[in-house]
Amino acid sequence: MRSQVSKSFTLTETFKEKLLTWASQFYEVVWLDSNDYEQEHSNFKALLAVDALTSIQTSYHGAFNALEEYQETTKDWLFGYLTYDLKNDVEQLTSANEDYLGFPDISFFQPKKILVFDDNAVTFMYLNFVADEIDDDWEAISNQVVTASNPSEKDIKIRLRTSKDSYFEKVETMLSHIERGDIYEANFCQEFFSENTSINPITTFLQLNEISKPPFATFLKIDQRFLLSASPERYLKKEGSTVISQPIKGTAKRADNNEEDRAIIDKLLNDPKERSENIMITDLVRNDLSRFAKKGSVIVDELCKVYTFEQVHQLISTVRCEVDPTVSIVSLLRDTFPMGSMTGAPKVSAMKIIENLEDTKRGLYSGAVGYFTPDNNFDFNVIIRSILFNEANKYVSFSVGGAITNKSLPEAEYEECLLKAKAMRSVLE
Repeated sequence: MRSQVSKSFTLTETFKEKLLTWASQFYEVVWLDSNDYEQEHSNFKALLAVDALTSIQTSYHGAFNALEEYQETTKDWLFGYLTYDLKNDVEQLTSANEDYLGFPDISFFQPKKILVFDDNAVTFMYLNFVADEIDDDWEAISNQVVTASNPSEKDIKIRLRTSKDSYFEKVETMLSHIERGDIYEANFCQEFFSENTSINPITTFLQLNEISKPPFATFLKIDQRFLLSASPERYLKKEGSTVISQPIKGTAKRADNNEEDRAIIDKLLNDPKERSENIMITDLVRNDLSRFAKKGSVIVDELCKVYTFEQVHQLISTVRCEVDPTVSIVSLLRDTFPMGSMTGAPKVSAMKIIENLEDTKRGLYSGAVGYFTPDNNFDFNVIIRSILFNEANKYVSFSVGGAITNKSLPEAEYEECLLKAKAMRSVLE
């Protein structure tokens, strides 16, 4: 079904811009970039998928059933996303908050053209009927002319959907829910946005990626809607019979010198509040995986391990299990969605409280982007540290959040949000 041709090649930052410039002629584009971040579970240096042969877009009603049928019928590479509001399909919940971006709740496509980048080669995986275009496409990409440009033609004014005073009030309300025992932890998010704004999606993404260099960077284009993501978090990956999830909870800023940085790492590693956040969500993930795992196979490989990124240190845990090969792979996503790190515990109660307190529909933010392979494997990230852009509506948005527990101080939580917003805000402003 697909022709495979490999060429010796070393991917550079300059070439990434050529790739994205060439790819943007297509209606559908997904670029996934590991940024050479050292991680145990990486399969590729980068992936580019463009130009749908077939596709699926739908609202959350019956979305996972529709995706399951599409995946099992197609039996090919599929790229796309799951929005946070698929929670309504999974748990029969509702979303009443305003949606300013208009991403369909679910969108996947079967690309005609896939480029896979490893350390020393690029492999073209084209559907057979377009395989004769490989050499012409490679020449077009290599000869692509890119010109330096700013993310925006004019200064962008970023506004907060939730005022500081309102944020404090909402956190206090969440703390009262925790005190009553309704929840133990909840991820509370707020939106930063700009209206009547146009940005250059490629330049914006490349600048965001340059200052963040995360392992799950994503450039996604579906017509006039864009995701520009510098995500450091993996949601769920299946490889063979093994499924892993790597929730992030616990954040500390980077220091300017190594000695101070090491002290910050040590403090984060031993911080009772940060550890409790991570451990509660790790337990939630263990419970999610146990829904389909072979008995006794759920294992925590890493608990509260510090991973260091360009701007922050994070506590990340790695949870693994084994699954029966006859299990539907889409059901693995359905049984764990949304990811615990973006909801709280207990999950359903936390999602209900979040919906009542947040001022904006999350949409693609805190959802997931990734791919399915023809041999029933998949890998999906968590959409955080990301800029969303609706070109038709001239609306730019990014959201940030943090875990609220009984140890949370509203002022400290607010400062953590500003820290997480720093990369997106600096690129846009």
